[in-house]
Amino acid sequence: MKQLTQQQKRFVTEYIRTLDGEFSAKKAGYKNKDLKGFSSELLQKDYIINEIKSQLQVQIEALNVQKGYVIQKLLQIAEFSLEEEEIVDKDGNFTGKKKLRDSSAGLKALEGLCKYLGFSNTTENDYHEAKIITIANLDDEKI
Repeated sequence: MKQLTQQQKRFVTEYIRTLDGEFSAKKAGYKNKDLKGFSSELLQKDYIINEIKSQLQVQIEALNVQKGYVIQKLLQIAEFSLEEEEIVDKDGNFTGKKKLRDSSAGLKALEGLCKYLGFSNTTENDYHEAKIITIANLDDEKI
């Protein structure tokens, strides 16, 4: 594996902190006229990418967050957000109707959980046609 120069190491450190290639190149001390283009070239080099991955892995391990904890929290968020609650009118009276607390937060938590558990290894072309069956179009043959 190729050794990084001190300047390249500073670039990687700044890039992880800011995710801004041009700014990171400037902070690392590069003097190129086109820092944006130069940083793009740096970010295409395997040894730079490997160093970024390596430093990120060290940071992740330093956090020492257990996978079970992350899974538990995502499940709690999903369950809380997807619970039904009664709808009240402007006077605070229950209407008899229900709604989900926060469906977008619940779905986002479920999406994160699926990614975390590796359930999302499908591509766009892997989707299959879904048939929607409602009470209106339900007949004895479909039961």
